[in-house]
This record gives sequence, structure tokens and C-alpha cells, in this order.
Amino acid sequence: MPSNRHVSEYAPVAPSSQRVRQPDDAPGAEWRRYSGDGGDSGHVATPPADASDTTAFHHANGVRPSSESDPPTATLLSNPNGSFVLRRGHAFSYAGLFLFTCVLYFRPYELFPTLASLKTLAFWTAMATLAVFFPSQFALEGNPTARPREVNIVMLFALTALLSIPLAISPGEAWDTFTDVFLKAVLIFIVIVNTVRTKRRLNGILFLAVAVSCLLSVEALRSYVSGTGVVEGYRATGTLGGIFGNPNDMAIHLVSVLPIMIALWFGTRNLIKKLVYGAVAAIIAVGVVVTFSRGAFLALAASAVVLIFKLTRHNRIFFVILLVVAAAAFVVFAPGEYTQRMATIFDRGSDNGSASQRWEILLRSLNIALHNPVFGVGMGNFHIVSIHELVSHNSYTQVAAEMGLTALTCYVLFMLTPLKRLRLIERETFTERRTSHFYYLAIGLQASLVAYMVSSFFGSVAYQWYVYYLVGYAVCLRRIYEAEIGREVGRLVETKVARAAGERGDDDGRGLSTGAGASQSVMP
Repeated sequence: MPSNRHVSEYAPVAPSSQRVRQPDDAPGAEWRRYSGDGGDSGHVATPPADASDTTAFHHANGVRPSSESDPPTATLLSNPNGSFVLRRGHAFSYAGLFLFTCVLYFRPYELFPTLASLKTLAFWTAMATLAVFFPSQFALEGNPTARPREVNIVMLFALTALLSIPLAISPGEAWDTFTDVFLKAVLIFIVIVNTVRTKRRLNGILFLAVAVSCLLSVEALRSYVSGTGVVEGYRATGTLGGIFGNPNDMAIHLVSVLPIMIALWFGTRNLIKKLVYGAVAAIIAVGVVVTFSRGAFLALAASAVVLIFKLTRHNRIFFVILLVVAAAAFVVFAPGEYTQRMATIFDRGSDNGSASQRWEILLRSLNIALHNPVFGVGMGNFHIVSIHELVSHNSYTQVAAEMGLTALTCYVLFMLTPLKRLRLIERETFTERRTSHFYYLAIGLQASLVAYMVSSFFGSVAYQWYVYYLVGYAVCLRRIYEAEIGREVGRLVETKVARAAGERGDDDGRGLSTGAGASQSVMP
């Protein structure tokens, strides 16, 4: 029978060889039923003996009773069919992932001309990482990958992409698009989900995203101030190419990393760290502004609304005031050209026809999607039927027109599914938010995903790396959170079992003692 067990660095809650099935009428059976555990999952979810332990038990099991008279309900995120365990492992796979991400982001052969001969370094690093990962995964867990819902969705998404290739207008071009970036992004996403198993590993991979964002922002600001390396006369670019090759693509990355930095700022009480995180967030925000990306501006506004709304959840008046102040400060400190360019969002005729042309392409891509709803026209083939060989400049219509409506559904679900799970983490850790590593990061990742969803409406980036890393962060955070919950449950179970064993021992001892005394009293 296939196992649905997830695997982590923490000790198992209850190994299968040590599972205890208690009768339905045993004490605590009602807790097992409401916690979604009938005894088959390995969790022995019995209530604590002392009333003082009830809150900890609720938190560890994800149980939130709505009232004293109502039964507890389960909001535990882990798989109800098996205990959530993360075993130690994938050290070399994670090292390969870390190195690959460094090469992908920083492109050392562009920063240092002497390394120009290493342009295929990213490809070979990825191949080496995969060559280490899959054997390690089979040895560790006996399967090619863990199967959270996001992995299932992205695999279905990849399948729809593969099925669209034979029916594409240009199958060769569709195949090149599939293998060039998209397939690599999907495979690296699977590596991220399986190898990032601890807070330290997650922080390490997030550090790379933040570090490259700082470099891009500083270089963009330098370009804007000096007037060198700009496009359209004023839009700043960075020194790195690849996925940061133009201002719009660079802005998508920056605007999706900024909420994470703000979350880290809220999540630390260390003054030095707050100063560092605040400075980095300010630098990234400046980098977003000097790209003059309209899509990034809308994404920045959307993520700001999410952050402020969630961080002021019990003071909505403060939320409104803070939102107005932030908007006013942004208008005051932004360059004059910035407000003029953002005004073109609402006046398509004031930007030399760029917005009008994008509107025409949007309508064209919608028309192609409706006339090719099953498999589309093929990955990377939209430009063939577009206006003046232009791409769709919209990730949603890009997927719909090139791969069909099923693929569009997968793409949207891939982004929405982690949002739901992150909201559950946010809710479960709210009372411990001042000490929890998870609360603020869950909020920050929600805002980051929202920022990407908005900004990708203005760019053909559905096959690029951005969203696969973001969703990977979200899945890893959830798996680490569930593992810690499982560990807490394990501790409570051990305490409960030891306490029950001690009580049984005392009872047996008293019974033997009484029996011995009775025997002596009747002896002559």
C-alpha cells in the first residue's frame, strides 16, 4: 500500500512499529475522533491529564474548540492519513540547490568577464544537483518526491504543457520552450520542496533572494542617478541579465522579495537586525521605483494592502490611517517622472501608445485562448499569431493561449493553494506571534505571492523561475511548521504515556500490598 507519509528532520511522532490502537470507548477517544485520527495515523492524541496542559495540547494538535460546550475541531495542516515526519538527509542535494541558485541569480560569468567561458555553469550545476537528489530521495523515502498538493498541481501543469507540444503550430519551438526553462523550473521546485527541511536551510535560500535583490537595487539606483545603462531614457536596469534582463522582469523579482523583508523586520526583536532588515527593505523599495514598472507599482500597492491589513487585524482604523500615510509618503518621495508614468495606467493615450498596444495584445491573446481551449497553440507559439510578433505580456493569457484552459486552471491553483495553507499557519500561530518564526513569514509570503500574481498580469513570465521559488518557499515553511507541530505532539504523547504508566504502576503496587496484607490477616 503506498505511503502518504511526509518526511522531515525531526523524530517520528509514532513509528509504525510502535503504534497503539486504543478502543473507541477508551478515555480520550473523542479527542482522537475530532482530531481526525482514529488511531491509524500513528498519533495518539489523548487529552492531557492536567487542565493546565490543555492549551498546549490544543496548539500542538491544531485543535481550536469554538466554545466550552462544542467539540474541538481540527485545523492541523498535516496529512490526516499519516504522521508528518521529516528525516535528516539531502545535505548534498541542498548544497547543489544553493550553488545552482547562486549561479542563477548572480550569473558570475557576467559579473566577472574572465569567467565568460562558464556560461553553461547553471545547466551543469542543475544536472549535478538532480543527479544527487533523485538517488538520495529514493534512498531516504523510497519515492521520487514528497507529494504535497502543490507538487501534484505542478506535475499536472507540466503534463498539459507536454501534451500541447505535438499539436503546436511549431512543435520544435514548443519543445524548446518546454525544455529551456520551464522543465528546469519544475524540477528545481521539486528539489526545493524535498531538500529545504529546516529553518536554517529555508533562511539560507531566502538569503540568496534578498542578497541579489540588494545588488540589483543598488545597481539600478546607480544607473538611474548616472543616466548610464537606462532604457527609454530613464528606466534603470541592473548589471545582471537572465531573469533580470529588463526592468519589468527585475521589478517582478524585487516586488515579490520586498514583503519577505518586511516580514523579517516585524519578526525580530533584535535592534541590530531590525536596522539591517529595514535598510535592506528600503533599498529594495527604491529599486522597484527606479524601474518605473507599472505592473510592479500595482503589485507593490496590492502587497502593501495585504501586509497592513494582516498586521493591523485588530485595529482597522489604524490600518486605514497607515495605508493613507504610506501612499502619501510614496507620492512625495517618488521621482516626478514616476508619478507621470503611473498616471498612464489610467490614461492609455499618454504613453506613446505602449499601453494601448498591450491592450490590443491582451484582447488578441484572449481571443486565441477562447478559440483553442484544449491545448492552445503550443508553448512559446503565441507570437506567431500575435500582433507584430509580440508576446502576450500577461502570464495568465500566455498560459491560456499557449496551453489551454486546463493549464490555466493548474497555473492559478498552483498560486492559490499555498495562500490557503499560509493563512492556516498565520491563524494557528497568532497567539505566539511575538516568539514564533512562522507567523510573520507566513504573512510575508502571502503578500509576496499576491505581488507576483498582480505583477505577472503584465509580463509573460509563467515559465520563468519567480513563482516556482516563491511557492517552494511557502511549501517548505508549511512542512517545517507541521514537523514542529508533530514534534510537540510526540512530546505530549510521551509525557502522557509515561504518566499513565506511572499511575498504573502505583495502582498495581497498592493492590499487591493490600492483597499481601489481607493474606497475612487470615493466616493462623
